[in-house]
Amino acid sequence: MTTPAPVAGAGGVDAYAKLAELGITLPEVVPPVASYVPAVQSGNHVYVSGQLPFVDGKLAVTGKVGAEVSAEEANGLARTCAVNALAAIDSLVGLGRVVKIVKVTGFVASAPGFTGQPVVINGASDLFGAVLGEQGRHARSAVGVAELPLGAPVEVEVIAEVA
Repeated sequence: MTTPAPVAGAGGVDAYAKLAELGITLPEVVPPVASYVPAVQSGNHVYVSGQLPFVDGKLAVTGKVGAEVSAEEANGLARTCAVNALAAIDSLVGLGRVVKIVKVTGFVASAPGFTGQPVVINGASDLFGAVLGEQGRHARSAVGVAELPLGAPVEVEVIAEVA
């Protein structure tokens, strides 16, 4: 989607300017890998399907966190998932309509004994805060799972309130 002219969003933050300041360009929305849509609006909320760490249409890394993938690398992958989630929101309603990121759920494909899921999902949470300020602060779950689609190490889903 073409980035609209910068304007302060419903939450008072110019997300497009913050993205530019951070050197982030929103990617094209990743086409669904199964029977779902990337995001759907219901009332004043946008529900973003689980986003994997796709970069240029390809899964950046595969493997279990705590084995093939370090917690630090997975934190960066969660950040990538968050950028993809923002792209899905932007393509549906535009980031200028975001009032609040309400809830983030992060899934981490975890090696046995790995318990650092919150640190991994901080990559997504920190990105939302950096881009949206106070409107990016949210409730959250960080869950360790045995497997994720396509062997991804991390997946992030988002609920956002919009004007």
